[in-house]
Amino acid sequence: MAQLELRQINKSFGDASVIQNIDLHVADGEFCVFVGPSGCGKSTLLRLIAGLEESTSGTISIGGTDVTALQPAKRGIAMVFQSYALYPHMNVAENMGFGLKMANLQKERIEAKVQESARILQIEHLLARKPKDLSGGQRQRVAIGRAIVREPSLFLFDEPLSNLDAALRVEMRLELARIKEELGTTFVYVTHDQVEAMTLADKIVVLRDGKIEQVGRPLDLYHRPANRFVAGFIGSPKMNFIEVSATPVDSTSVKLDLPAGHVCLPVTKRISSQTLTLGVRPEHMRIVDQRDAALIGEVNLAERLGSETFVYVKTVMGMIMVKVDGAATCARGDLIGLAFTDDALHLFADDGSRISVS
Repeated sequence: MAQLELRQINKSFGDASVIQNIDLHVADGEFCVFVGPSGCGKSTLLRLIAGLEESTSGTISIGGTDVTALQPAKRGIAMVFQSYALYPHMNVAENMGFGLKMANLQKERIEAKVQESARILQIEHLLARKPKDLSGGQRQRVAIGRAIVREPSLFLFDEPLSNLDAALRVEMRLELARIKEELGTTFVYVTHDQVEAMTLADKIVVLRDGKIEQVGRPLDLYHRPANRFVAGFIGSPKMNFIEVSATPVDSTSVKLDLPAGHVCLPVTKRISSQTLTLGVRPEHMRIVDQRDAALIGEVNLAERLGSETFVYVKTVMGMIMVKVDGAATCARGDLIGLAFTDDALHLFADDGSRISVS
């Protein structure tokens, strides 16, 4: 078993607290992704799990064993960094087997492990090449292979795809998903790229200022964000936020006033009259006749991507982005009406907390 358990993990550098009261469970065989803005603590937390940093307080368990005080080599983990860090004078096979050689494994055993890892990564034909003869994606596969040969109980990845171009990132995401399924090992993966998080993760951990904002499955975070921060961070393109005046209709519904009309939403508890933030994703908006619109605005830009178009609309409530079909004919300067998909709206209080919509 390779479940990971963090209990009340804290990390401070002098007076600066960078990780605060982290409690987290990652199940055996789960692909867990840490996401958050730069400086949120995701890489520091990964280094604490790896043993490259010492926690100020709390306990870390891997496979039911307390590893808090253990050296990295004794934790049963393997780590893949952003940098490939391959030895230029060694070929692929030698790079992959170097750690095993240092551990004094027999040559035949090392060769068998390297061959099996190369099969999993589909790089058998590259074993005799030097790093200078490899593409970026191939070098990253070798770096992953160097981790696989160790047969760890836990894989740790620190933004491993950030050095690759867009096409290679897509290719390597597919490879990582396939490798995870074949190995069945627990993965903990750090990225700032939420597309990687959404496509790879069984579980996403959203971090901000060293604290966990929300933990959940990708679509749970997408459809039911815990607060405005998570709502704005998860999803590409980002959610639109609109300040609205809220007036209770009765104990189970609230009316939101907008410049061209209003929207009534069912809520789980009575809300007093106040200013709230309405959250709506670009794909949950549509262009309508101005007579049926909740908002009216002028098209500022239409980004045509072929199958879809992102329309930026300047309104009195600010710039709003709408995702529409690629065949949409709107152009800069057009005055258009906007309406919402009522069952896909989000409400947030002044403190950013989510107000449940029934």
